[in-house]
Amino acid sequence: MTKLLIVDDEADIRELERMLLTSYVDEIIEAENGQEALSMMDQEVALIIMDYMMPKMNGVDAVKKIRKSYSVPILFISAKGQEYDKIVGYSAGADDYLVKPFSPQELQLKVQAMLRRYLNYSSSQTQTNQSINIRDMVLHPKTRKVILADQEVTLTGKEFDILQLLAESPAHVFSAEAIYEAVWQEPYFYSSSSTIMTHIKKLRQKIEKDPKKPQYILTVWGVGYKIEQ
Repeated sequence: MTKLLIVDDEADIRELERMLLTSYVDEIIEAENGQEALSMMDQEVALIIMDYMMPKMNGVDAVKKIRKSYSVPILFISAKGQEYDKIVGYSAGADDYLVKPFSPQELQLKVQAMLRRYLNYSSSQTQTNQSINIRDMVLHPKTRKVILADQEVTLTGKEFDILQLLAESPAHVFSAEAIYEAVWQEPYFYSSSSTIMTHIKKLRQKIEKDPKKPQYILTVWGVGYKIEQ
């Protein structure tokens, strides 16, 4: 069963999103704020549409808490459309961002793409049990878990995808464009560069002893990023 969680304090917005997306999932559940959303999370939730500003607990705080336990894709929908707001959303753990007022078709296309990627990754977990070892870090593609120095590291879906992409080809330098198109499976635009930089920064904060002097994810200036074996 695939379940969609819509989180918004405005009932009319939730009703619109439900109407637009009901045919893409088996069930749609709704929450009025981040606190309520946390109480509704379970393993059947395949996608979350999260409002940015809400009472009791806003979307950013809710996403940070969700990311401690779940790698489910999260789409922020917000009237706050400045680059800074998007960076805050991505840094919290969101996978994509849509600014209000939005095109119904754009919402549907984004949801279709995010669900397709998530479900494809979930189904592909049975295809391989092979772990990836990079020094004292181990990636388990089947369970999408990362163990670093015998401690599990919680990553978002996109963070894991980027790390796996780099780790599967040690020493290969991936450009920001190559990473974006491989992980997001969408055409790269100039603005996509900030998305990649934000995700790399968050990854380093989670896996590097000193994010300012990374030992795993290395920057090749003017070219891209790589992992050394």
